[in-house]
Amino acid sequence: MASSPGSNAALADQKGTHSEVSQAKKSQHAEEAIFYKNCRAAYLTVFKSSLENIKSKEQLTLVLQQAGRNPSQKTINKYWTSQTTTLNFDDFCTILKEETPAAKTQLLEAFGKIDTDNTGYILHDELYKLLTTEGEKMTLDEVNAITKLPDFNCNGKLDYKKFCDLYMTTSEQCCRTALEKLEADDRLRHRQFGSEAETSPEGLTLPVSKPSLKILRKTDHRPAPTKGDSRSPSRPAQSCKASSSSTISVCASSNRSTNLIEPSTMKEWQCAQSKGCFYLEEDGEIVSHKYRLHLPQRSTVCITIKPLHLRQIEGKSCHWLSVDTALYVLKENETQENLQLVCFTDQQNKEMFGWKGELPSGVYWLLPFTTGCRLKKVKTPITGEAKLVYRDEDGELALTKEFRAALLDIFETIDLDGNGLLSLEEYNFFELRTSGETCDEEVWAMCKENFDMKKNELTRQGFMDLNLMEANDREGDPSDLWVTLLSLGYNKALEMTEACPFVIDICAEKCKPRIKAIYLEAGSWQLNRAICKSVVNKGDAKVMDGCENIIVYTYRTGMRITSVIENKSDNKVIVHVNNEQSRNCLSNRGLAVFAVEVAPKSMMVRIYCLAI
Repeated sequence: MASSPGSNAALADQKGTHSEVSQAKKSQHAEEAIFYKNCRAAYLTVFKSSLENIKSKEQLTLVLQQAGRNPSQKTINKYWTSQTTTLNFDDFCTILKEETPAAKTQLLEAFGKIDTDNTGYILHDELYKLLTTEGEKMTLDEVNAITKLPDFNCNGKLDYKKFCDLYMTTSEQCCRTALEKLEADDRLRHRQFGSEAETSPEGLTLPVSKPSLKILRKTDHRPAPTKGDSRSPSRPAQSCKASSSSTISVCASSNRSTNLIEPSTMKEWQCAQSKGCFYLEEDGEIVSHKYRLHLPQRSTVCITIKPLHLRQIEGKSCHWLSVDTALYVLKENETQENLQLVCFTDQQNKEMFGWKGELPSGVYWLLPFTTGCRLKKVKTPITGEAKLVYRDEDGELALTKEFRAALLDIFETIDLDGNGLLSLEEYNFFELRTSGETCDEEVWAMCKENFDMKKNELTRQGFMDLNLMEANDREGDPSDLWVTLLSLGYNKALEMTEACPFVIDICAEKCKPRIKAIYLEAGSWQLNRAICKSVVNKGDAKVMDGCENIIVYTYRTGMRITSVIENKSDNKVIVHVNNEQSRNCLSNRGLAVFAVEVAPKSMMVRIYCLAI
């Protein structure tokens, strides 16, 4: 049937409209992709991963500033109310949509209302009066910080047009720097968009995503993070200029007796235990579990941490047993952010480190720590890749004996409470580490229908079957299984070389302690502050020769030596560390001579050594 000219024209119009709608949708999607890319870039300048939460007003302010915003206290209070405890990455993106950056015209208009004569200047006296008495009042020091900047102040007046130019330039530079950092880091970029596979250091091409239990829902998956996906190097850039340069030497001698003495009546005490693990990231950063401890009443307690002994397989090394461990105990006061160092495990009995003393009732945070002197990247030649699966006589896939043994060790490690079963919380730590996802109650219920469980917890056999299911889903391709193994610190020979499982024991004389793993994350600022405080309080202080504003605190306990460098000056300094004369000293840097940069008016931990 022939069509009429009118119908052809209508069809053409319809096609044109459809094309315009399609182009509009593509443009909208492109804009959204750019927006979320900028959001992630800003977020990762403050946090190690987009999975981390914003935990304070200060962090919210900082991350908004990195996104080119300049939030007032009123704006912060709008999103961080008295009921707020945390905000996640999605919340942050929502805030950025609401709080658009100020345009230059808006800033000039605001200043123009003050400068009624349109001179382009505002007298400092008028500015002081305005900023310290109206709206969100600023302090004199804060106003002075503005008026003393030479770029836009002259003869007691503020050139507000130049001020606006600098403000806009600084804001744009923050966004640009954050984006450049994201673009420069392949791992962060791949994790953001998930459109490309990446190659691991050992040459294994990883799949775009590793399935989790969410496959039971037949849903789409986000790209799985591989080991070290969202980590940024922890070492300071050593190319920055400093006002002075000095050298210190560290020796491995110890002048303290730190033998751990366990009470003879310990058998009558009430105890709690939890396992955990240190995981080594690609950039050398170390991730571990963090714990909350509750003591119902004041009591004498004994706290210990040591590497976890797993079944030793003939021909397989147990590298993790030589890794040093420590535990810092922080008291929670009014808020989780207000943590005070109480004690740390500075006594030693072979591979065990501990502390014994009296603690008041309350909530404590236990922060595990290792120096990284023995848990570090080591390139070892591997003759061949271990086989994970095979087909039996019936053609069915099965797990090899070696892989089953590794899975049993993994199960033993992630079974934090040691009851021989995996709870949903315990399994989610495993999922978070290996796939970047967690399972909810609905998915866990589906898991219960497909795998062996007891009391709503996954058994060892269920865990084995879960991994076999992954192999079957890939028709025998072990790629997803290797993603799991590599993220848990195993190499291609099925040796655990980049992880250290540990066990924490808490014994109390007068009450039943309760311990629970809360986070799996890299060392926090609270941990760094606790280490600094412990070394300053118990270590020996020495003023550096020729630099009276540089103080080196050194604390020696057992086989561990920790040094903290304090810079009291107004300038950055570079401190050169020389361990060449200490042949029995193993540094976490892996170098005998290296340099660290210390910011002005700051304190930093940068030297760990082990006596060997």
